[in-house]
Amino acid sequence: MNLPNSITLSRIASVPLLIWALSPKFPVHGTHGEQEIFASALFILASITDGVDGYLARRRGQITTLGMLLDPLADKLMVTAAYIALVAYNPRVVPPWIAVLVIGREFLVSGLRSIAASEGFTIEASEIGKLKTVIQIVSVVAAILNHRWDYWQWGWYTVGVHFIAVAAIYWMTAVSIISAVDYFVGFWNKVDHVSGRRRKRSLVLSRKKQVSPTA
Repeated sequence: MNLPNSITLSRIASVPLLIWALSPKFPVHGTHGEQEIFASALFILASITDGVDGYLARRRGQITTLGMLLDPLADKLMVTAAYIALVAYNPRVVPPWIAVLVIGREFLVSGLRSIAASEGFTIEASEIGKLKTVIQIVSVVAAILNHRWDYWQWGWYTVGVHFIAVAAIYWMTAVSIISAVDYFVGFWNKVDHVSGRRRKRSLVLSRKKQVSPTA
């Protein structure tokens, strides 16, 4: 078990911890937002490991089949757990239909990548997909903090936590839909290209058989 895979496993291990932190069974429910701060910090740390494990795997030359399996699994588990928990934890910001849409999008992209792998090609992460990941982190953290605070007042400055949470959630939803369409278009183009090459190869082979001398 190399270091990148260990970091990925730590992200998977943090999933039940995140669900516990966003549940009524969390032991600390203070007036200073201890629960919200803990859950936010945990999600941010887990999200950071998503970039660290991939960087270390490439830097150390430790890209393994296990890592290629665990990394997307860890991402999907984190996103799914966060949005399902937030439906109960802060339903005024994360309604059930948004959680269903976001989780459905994750399964759709995973399915497309699995089919692409079976066909012998890959679908690279697009810039829209990377933007979606960043907005997801912001939306989850803002929705968690909004459970305790609607705004923060620092001297003359006011930060609208509720506004940021709602804006990030709906922006993330829109970007998720756009990135899903982008993945599907990229998948379809590559599948069509691969199918075209196969048809040409089959046609060439059939012609060779027709012109070859019979015994």
